[in-house]
Amino acid sequence: MRLARFEYNSVFSLGIVDPAAGTVAGVAAPSSAGDPMIAVIAAQLEGREFDLDGKQYRLADIRLAPPIAQPSKNILCVGKNYIEHAAEFVRSGFDASAKGVAGIVPEAPIIFSKAPCTMIGAHDDIRPPWAITNKVDYEGELGVVIGAGGRAISRDDAYRHVWGYTVINDMTARDLQAAHKQWLLGKSIDTFCPIGPWIVSTDEVDPGDLSIRCWVNGELRQDANTRDLIFDIPAIIEAISASMSLSTGDIIASGTPAGVGIGFDPPKFLHKGDRVRVAIDGIGELENAIV
Repeated sequence: MRLARFEYNSVFSLGIVDPAAGTVAGVAAPSSAGDPMIAVIAAQLEGREFDLDGKQYRLADIRLAPPIAQPSKNILCVGKNYIEHAAEFVRSGFDASAKGVAGIVPEAPIIFSKAPCTMIGAHDDIRPPWAITNKVDYEGELGVVIGAGGRAISRDDAYRHVWGYTVINDMTARDLQAAHKQWLLGKSIDTFCPIGPWIVSTDEVDPGDLSIRCWVNGELRQDANTRDLIFDIPAIIEAISASMSLSTGDIIASGTPAGVGIGFDPPKFLHKGDRVRVAIDGIGELENAIV
């Protein structure tokens, strides 16, 4: 199942997407003061079926929005979680935590966050603040959406707490990342997290074997498989939940493979007019213009 949040005639709704048919069946969200997608996921976890509202849309006629608008916390991200990317990051000189080649592979998951204000839809424009950055970079990633929340979740139980998967582009201002000696400000710029196009339920894909690719202006830059993750999804969930409770609708970005802009010599940063496309087999794709 592919569950999307979308805008049609200035009204936001939820729907079940059939990409092959190019259609969306409207879903009636439960009455809730919070995020409607989280309410739908919570209702399903309680054994209640989705109620369709009887409306049908053409996929071509809607604007895909971030699937979850109000997660309980910042987007939780994993840094340096593919060996080749960890190596290119260290070589680039932008890694303030680097301790030489001996420290390329992290001993434990590196967790940071992006503010929810960064999230935009699958085809929305990315708007860098050019007055403060000229080193804008892309990072295609598999996103994990938490279903049942919990604390101190073991890796053996981790997948029981996952509701589905999505696609994320963890955009980064590398100069701000380097200047501030940490990652929050360089990664939490408004519009710096294209996400979507929808959430795919866990029964549809094998998260341990997904091809992930990223193109810039049609040039393939990243091409990897989630088999290559240093810390797999259970390890990530175990590490995060050891410190903080995870809640329904929380979003985890699992890390990016090699091929980001800083990995080239000279670096290939993004500019106005560029288009970035991120695709994960079995889930979907994002394509966003830099303006």
